[in-house]
This record gives sequence, structure tokens and C-alpha cells, in this order.
Amino acid sequence: MNHQQNLTAYLYAFINELVQSGIENVVISPGSRSTPIAMLMAEQAKLNLFVHVDERSAAFYALGMAKASKKPTVLLCTSGTAAANYFPAIIEAKISRIPLIVLTADRPHELRDVGAPQAINQIELYGNQVKWFVEMSPPDGTEGMIRYAKTVGARAVATTLLDPKGPVHVNLPIREPLIPDLEHIEAYQKKEKNNSSIHIEQGSLAIAEEYFQSLAKKLQSQTNGIIICGELYKENFPESLFKLAKKLNFPILADPLSQLRTNIDGEEFIIDAYDTFLRNETAKQKLKPNIIIRFGSMPISKALTLFLKEHKDVEQLVVDGGGGFRDPNQLTSEMIYCEEVLFCERLVSYFPSCSINHELISWQNINRLTKKALRQIEDAADMSEGKLFSMLGNLLPEDAVLFVGNSMPIRDLDTFFHLQQKKITVFANRGANGIDGTVSTALGVGAATKPQPLYLVVGDLTFFHDLNGLIAAKQFHISITVLLINNNGGGIFSFLPQANHKKHFELLFGTPLDLDFKHVASMYNGQYLSIENWLQLEQELTQKKEVNSLRIIEIKTNRDENLAEHRNLLNNVSQEIDLYFKDGI
Repeated sequence: MNHQQNLTAYLYAFINELVQSGIENVVISPGSRSTPIAMLMAEQAKLNLFVHVDERSAAFYALGMAKASKKPTVLLCTSGTAAANYFPAIIEAKISRIPLIVLTADRPHELRDVGAPQAINQIELYGNQVKWFVEMSPPDGTEGMIRYAKTVGARAVATTLLDPKGPVHVNLPIREPLIPDLEHIEAYQKKEKNNSSIHIEQGSLAIAEEYFQSLAKKLQSQTNGIIICGELYKENFPESLFKLAKKLNFPILADPLSQLRTNIDGEEFIIDAYDTFLRNETAKQKLKPNIIIRFGSMPISKALTLFLKEHKDVEQLVVDGGGGFRDPNQLTSEMIYCEEVLFCERLVSYFPSCSINHELISWQNINRLTKKALRQIEDAADMSEGKLFSMLGNLLPEDAVLFVGNSMPIRDLDTFFHLQQKKITVFANRGANGIDGTVSTALGVGAATKPQPLYLVVGDLTFFHDLNGLIAAKQFHISITVLLINNNGGGIFSFLPQANHKKHFELLFGTPLDLDFKHVASMYNGQYLSIENWLQLEQELTQKKEVNSLRIIEIKTNRDENLAEHRNLLNNVSQEIDLYFKDGI
């Protein structure tokens, strides 16, 4: 076999094994060294190809697809700094447990460290931010090497899906010439049909029945426990968790990314205003539990984090089907490595009847009282960030997909977006908590959830940071409504200690951009509207209108007024809680 035949047979075997292992979506960043891989992927009828010219944006787009589909997405780029631009999304994927397979083409060994163009050290480029790194050998069409290529493909998919899920990196050194043998592609396809694929069977973490018996006995003696659920996207988990909550009579403190605040059965157990009332000192002391069961990643709420820290003597059980160590506060008593749905179902089976939780009613009453006080924000006439999130549930349609940016938007979501009867799926990038790649990730989520209506709520700095990502809406025909909260700067810093030092605050933290975003909509053939009042927003979101690939609805707010509004609401809630406990209700 000549070079071209070796190249084609080897890479086609590798790609075909990815397909046989379940890969459907590939995001390609155009480049030269990756030419044979990209061209052979285009010959695979079962692959959906998304060509995205900006590598950083492409990686976050792939991240969003994998996050929403719960299936691995493949990323492909050429050699050099193209691969480096994938790094932020890979970090997010690692922490958030998102399955990504990163393929980086590379110069062959003889062109490394000799001044060749587009040649950087790509060996273990992403360090410990990937679950597995492998540098494949240069293409070789011999029988043993074909089997090797297939093995790497199968292992890459299996490894990215093995809990805890996460990214893997495959580096592929390729010699020129780079054009594969497409003239005889049917021969390579026929050969691969006759070659056996490599099947890797995986299971879920489980624990011994004796442990469930022991834990059930312990929990039956507890009359004041709580369940905390952070970000967790797992099929059948809500139903299983509610069965457990009903047996234990424990309230569920539900993070907005837990998917437990929308369209659920078991609403009497959902506590969704804890971020506000756990800022009250009396409430924190009166509601002290004697045991905590936690699922998913750490919730967004800082108030909840402080509540846990202040009650570090309370026994805390963390259930993690991924076998990680999600314990940033160093408070865990028991780390339980068991698949979450299995854990709930097996534990429930050992409870003959419901337990009595004397504090459940207190949690429920304070939650209702807090939500009633927070609804005062709906009386605000001026454009308000908190009111926007309070109204979202009514404004968004059934089956909507909501992606929320970091900094203040995700925190306002936690505070004001309460239990909804509609089915609304909520996403965010809460792994590394960064603002980069938000637009691209949201559009990747939209690609995986079509035809569900897609909404992105984002601040002006976060939006600006990823304007390149908007090209995906135009290229891939993804309809997205962007609710752009423009407070002309970094609104979250007004809530932090830096705000007390006015001398350099605007220069270093406020960072106003003074941008006119209507030009962005024009650039990407989108629609643009600047909202002047709440009636206008309600009409825009509730009336059935044809949305092109991109619609930007800008909501201008004031950072100082937003800070004052939040503080006034918090004071009002705190006063109501103090009265509740004073009256001994």
C-alpha cells in the first residue's frame, strides 16, 4: 500500500469505530493538517458535521451539544494554536462531566521542535483536564495497525462516557500529502463492514444491600433532615428522588439546575427560596438539620454554602454516581458512590412507612412566606433584573429551553425563578463558573434540543465576550431569543466588597463598554428590539411571532438601582421571618 492508501485505511478505520461506538455529532474547525480526517468524516453518512471557524466558539458549541444530548460530541482541529483555543471548553467539560472527544491533528515527529510552521508541543496539551490522552502512531495500513486505530476509537468513546464523564484527547500526527483516497472510498467502506467492531460494556456504580439496610435504619431515627440537590441531568432522577423525599418527609432544597423546579410531581417538598431566607440569622439557627443528603454538584447559592459551613457538625451524606469528590467545603461525613436513581430506589425499598420530620412544616411555611415577599418585585415599574426572572416562568412557552449566563443572571435565577408548572429545562456552565463561551454553549444546546424554543438570558459583558458564537445561529439555522440584560458593566461586582472602594471601582470592576448592540443583530441577520417597558416585553415573548435564527431583546438596567432593590427585598424578607419566629407560628 502506498502512503495515500495507508492514510485512508487507517483513519477511516478509526473514524468508523467512533461511529460504531455511537458518535453522531462532529464539530470541525477548518484547517490543513486535519484535512484527511475531515474529508473522511464527510464520507460517513451517519455523522452530522458542524463546521465552525472559531476554535474557542466551536469547542463551547460542542460542549453545549454534549451537555443537552448527554452523548459525546467530537471536536476536530488542525495543529498549533487551534488546539489551544479548545482549552477553556475542555476545562468546563472536565469539571461539569461533559463527554467530549477532542481530535487534534499534528505535525509528524520529524517536524517537531525544528521551527516548522503551526507546530507546537501538543503532547498532553490539556494536562489533567482530560480523562485520557493518547498520541496515535502515524497512519499505517497494516492489519495490526488498523486494529490499533479501531481500538483507540472504541476506547475514546468508552472513556468519555465512563462516570464521571469528561473529555478525552486524541492527538493524530499526519504526514503529507494529506488528501485521502476518496476515489476508492467504497472499497475502504466495504472492508470496514467485514471487520469486527470493539464493543465495550459499561455499568453503574452500586453498593451492597447491607449498606442500604444500615442507612435506612439510621434515617428512620432522624426527624429533622434535609435533601439538597444541585445541578444534575439524569433521566428518571426527579421521580426517584420524590419517592425518597415522601418516605423520609425531608424537604428538598432544589437548585435551579437540578431540574426540580419545573413541571414536577412532589411540589410540597420543593424548597426554592432558600437562597433568600438562609441569609436570616434566626432562620439559619431554627432550621438547623441533624442530617443532610446531597446529590449533584454544589448548588449556586452562597447563602446555602454558608449555612452548611456554619453547621459543620451536622452529618452530611453525598451521593455521587460518578465517583468523584464534590466536597469543596470539606464537610462530608460519608461519600456514597452509587448511581443516584438506584440509590433512591433501593433506599426507599427499606422504608416500611413515612418518617416524621417535625421541621418540614417550618421549611414549607418560611419558603411560602419568602416567595410572597419576593413577589413584591413584580410591582416594579422600572426595568429590573430581578423582576425579569420573576416573570420568566409566565413569559416562556411550554417545553422551553433556558440557558442562563453566569455572574448575576444565574444568581437572580436562583432567587426569583421559583416552582413552575410548565416544563422548562434550565442549563448553565457552572463547572468553572466562567463567562467565556456562553453564547456558543447555548447554541450547542439549541442544536441538540431542536425544535424546542431556545432562550438565553445573559449580561452585556458575557454577551460581548462571545459575540463570535452567534454565527452558529445563522450557519446552522438555530432559532434563539437572547434576553440581553445591559447594565453597562459587571453588575455582580456591585454586590462584592470591592464596591466599597469607589476610587478605582469603575476602572477595574465596573468596566462599562458603552456598546450599541443593535449592530450585532444586523451583522448576523437577526432581529433586534430595545425594551422600554414590561408590557412591551410581555407582548414580545407571549405573542406568536416568527423568529429568525437570532432575536436580541435588550433590557437596559441600572447597576446601582439593582443593588438597592435586592437589598430592600432582602430586608423585607428578613423582617417577615423574624416576625414568623417571634410569633411562634
